[in-house]
Amino acid sequence: MSYFTKPDDAGLARNAPLSRDRVEAFLSGKGWHYGIDDDGDLGGGWDGNVFYFFVQGDEQEILQVRGRWHRTLPAEEHVGAVMLANDFNQRKVWPKVFCRLEGERVAFYTEVATDLEFGVADDQLAQLVECGLYTGLQFFEQLDERFPDPEADASDANTFVEDRPL
Repeated sequence: MSYFTKPDDAGLARNAPLSRDRVEAFLSGKGWHYGIDDDGDLGGGWDGNVFYFFVQGDEQEILQVRGRWHRTLPAEEHVGAVMLANDFNQRKVWPKVFCRLEGERVAFYTEVATDLEFGVADDQLAQLVECGLYTGLQFFEQLDERFPDPEADASDANTFVEDRPL
């Protein structure tokens, strides 16, 4: 008699190769609005922030969900922004956050990347996409609280913005 028994395979989710079509099918299934930009990248807007969903790697095995905060800060805030991002990364596993100078402004980004070399089940893919979105949005909410927008206008929330580089 064994202490461990092999579970029945019936009902277990099966891994399938990662593909952009599967990511797009998940977004469609949730009823979320998304689009394809001029570079062919899959992305959309959540609470005014832009998120992209990349399938990368030599075998198209890496899923990356990358977000960009809907605002930027003056370049004078760069050192403080780097410290904020570094502090966040020391305390949290997801998302990875970073900032960079873009001209005279500082932009904030979030990123969740997962190697799916052995494929991914539908429920796992859903969890990874949602993790990238929701943890990114949580960080962006913290930025909104720390750096209130004096010209707050939510009229462009949930729209796809193609001209914001990620």
